[in-house]
Amino acid sequence: MLRHYLIYIVLLVAVCTPRAYAQLSPGKLTGAHADLEGLRNCTKCHDLGNKVTNAKCLDCHQEIQSLMDQGRGYHSSKEVRRQDCARCHSEHHGRKFDMMRFDQEQFDHDLTGYELTGAHDRIDCRECHIPDFIADLDIRKREETFLGLEHDCIACHDDVHQNTLSTNDCASCHSTEEFAPAEYFDHDDTDYPLIGKHIEVDCIECHPIETRDGAEFQVFTGMAFDNCVACHEDVHDNVLGSDCKQCHNEQSFTSTRTLRRFNHNQTNFPLNGAHQQVNCADCHNMELELSQLFQDQLGIANNDCVSCHEDIHDNKLGTNCAECHNEQSFKSVGTDEFNHNLTNFPLLGQHQSVDCAQCHSENKTDPVAHQTCVTCHEDYHQGEFYADGVGPDCAACHSEQGFSGSTYTIEQHNASQFPLDGGHLATPCFACHLDEKEDRWKFRDIGQRCVDCHEDVHQGYISADYYPNQDCAQCHLTDNWLDNHFDHDLTAYSLLGKHAEVTCRACHIPDENFVVNRYEGFLNTPNTCWECHSEDNSHEDQFLENGASDCAQCHNQEGWLIAEFNHDETNFKLEGAHVRVDCAQCHQPYQATSGNIITQYKFKSFECVDCHQ
Repeated sequence: MLRHYLIYIVLLVAVCTPRAYAQLSPGKLTGAHADLEGLRNCTKCHDLGNKVTNAKCLDCHQEIQSLMDQGRGYHSSKEVRRQDCARCHSEHHGRKFDMMRFDQEQFDHDLTGYELTGAHDRIDCRECHIPDFIADLDIRKREETFLGLEHDCIACHDDVHQNTLSTNDCASCHSTEEFAPAEYFDHDDTDYPLIGKHIEVDCIECHPIETRDGAEFQVFTGMAFDNCVACHEDVHDNVLGSDCKQCHNEQSFTSTRTLRRFNHNQTNFPLNGAHQQVNCADCHNMELELSQLFQDQLGIANNDCVSCHEDIHDNKLGTNCAECHNEQSFKSVGTDEFNHNLTNFPLLGQHQSVDCAQCHSENKTDPVAHQTCVTCHEDYHQGEFYADGVGPDCAACHSEQGFSGSTYTIEQHNASQFPLDGGHLATPCFACHLDEKEDRWKFRDIGQRCVDCHEDVHQGYISADYYPNQDCAQCHLTDNWLDNHFDHDLTAYSLLGKHAEVTCRACHIPDENFVVNRYEGFLNTPNTCWECHSEDNSHEDQFLENGASDCAQCHNQEGWLIAEFNHDETNFKLEGAHVRVDCAQCHQPYQATSGNIITQYKFKSFECVDCHQ
């Protein structure tokens, strides 16, 4: 510690003595460091008791420190980084001493991180290390500096592409040997790889040289290449579209091998079936000029077969061959599309689903008899509707929609020998016309009388005089079987008064439990009041004569009440005051031998004392 202190005292004295400084300094500093001359500035570069340190140098030369921190430049290489700065850049050799002297011919430029190759290795250092190429303004002001250059090509070279291509990777196309041609450029890496004849084309044929912004400029970007006509003349005048690759390839424009790739479906004549196998020359004249090639068949519709094919039917079936034939095979006849309505027999209903061969069993062009249905169809009715040997017109009842079900209407039935009315209107056809025994429909000789279909429940219980020939219509109506219009005056008992209002069953009552026959009540029906109304007799045996009463003496059929009873016709003629006496004063109730209370109408004596006290 004491030693260092003594050294400091000596130096301080020396600083104060000019002669002493001249003896301590090894020599003048270079012009670059001239501002550091003098003992007061020694410690700016020197540590007391030590030599010059790199840290002191880098404190001033921060541009070097920055490059080293980034691992860039000559000083950051491992060969240089561990050496002292003073080893290469010594001082105190006079103002004109060149601190950066080194053998440029022997300098290993690889240590800078930028290997010199090609033309770069053959040019003088100062062709690159010039102020014009230095971006940093402070460094640019220095004389004979080797600092400040960037590695990017654009830092030294003009951008001949005028910013139309990337400036960050010029080496992906160019080498340092020679700028042109672009040695590393591979057109296959672009959006338009070169194949076929395009490989032989000189670049300038597609990439023209022009003047842009006062400089020569070759166009490499913005080129249209989506279709061939962007570069080539369309000899077909756009009639065949712009996708030339459908027919042509890069090997040869005149080659026809790729014609099969042409999408004929984009034309008005799509190719289907066997047409896809036909050679182009079979339809198109290949000897035409290019401007007319493949245009000789324009306007021909794809269903206009006869324009190219012979009509073997001699126009008998029209010219729309596609109705029967298809492109898969002319011999394969598919008549699904044939318009049968063009013939004399339009297909309707179920006829539309019938296979052609069922009617056209032999040559399909031969005429087929079709005047009547029975020409083709079996007569289900087995001749029922034949007249004079002539078959019926099935269309009168049936249609092409289906044989099952009839179009025969109620109006037509009413024009027949058996008009439908009343309950017959609601009766289904099968109830009368479906023969269950034969399991078939019948329409002839099935009967017209009621008893032909309905059981005659009255047979044997009603005299045939009242319904001759079992004609039920003499009594019944088709609207309602229970209602009837029988004329009771035909019998020996005309219905009068209240009798005309009662139902038949009120009088024509079968046996009580219908054990025998519910319809026998029409035989031997009594016709006297007593026989029907004896149970309703309120007089008991007062008027009995020979076991019966003659109700008609007092009552009539208009009503049960006595309307015009003539007392004078009895054994007690009313005279005098008796005429004005109320009936009930004389005819009073009493208890009969049966125990019932009845009104007394019969008297054994008419003496005055019988009534008057």
